Amino acid sequence: MGENSNDIAQELALLHTLDGGDYSRQVEHIARRSEFYPLKGEEGIFVCGGESDADFNNLLNAARKAFSHGFCAYILPNPKGVRTPDLILERRGLYKVYDVKTIQGKSSAINRMRESIGQSNRIILNLATDYNGRLLASDIKAYFEMNTNASEVMIFKGNKLLLVQRGLVKNGMFNRIFRKMYEK
Repeated sequence: MGENSNDIAQELALLHTLDGGDYSRQVEHIARRSEFYPLKGEEGIFVCGGESDADFNNLLNAARKAFSHGFCAYILPNPKGVRTPDLILERRGLYKVYDVKTIQGKSSAINRMRESIGQSNRIILNLATDYNGRLLASDIKAYFEMNTNASEVMIFKGNKLLLVQRGLVKNGMFNRIFRKMYEK
């Protein structure tokens, strides 16, 4: 990759040093970089290389689901030596970064969420298996307890989008509320 990929790696690394409005402006700045181009044959999905990466199909799958819920998706490169998020999602002018975890095993969500700590404060769980709602609720709760910086877990279950924010997890009725949303 040329010097542009180094630039984007530096821009992504900067996210670890910023917070609040500066963080948000940096995420938008990255998404607006000139090396992003529309992915051929897709609508609302932008890339800047990386289509041959091992994880690309999982990221594309999550990006497609996000697009179906009104987001534009920017699939980020995976620079060596920098822990970076996987996607930037934009909707209504708000840009947010996410780490994507495709869940294929029956009890792997908590392990996959644990892996994302330090990469992003937001995570997408793309469920590629039937996952027990009670177990997933306790996994999400444990994730928020382990990662004090975590702010949001977005779940793609079939064609459904579920959003769990930190405040909901603090609710004493979280397990019941979550299962109602999840099993609908």
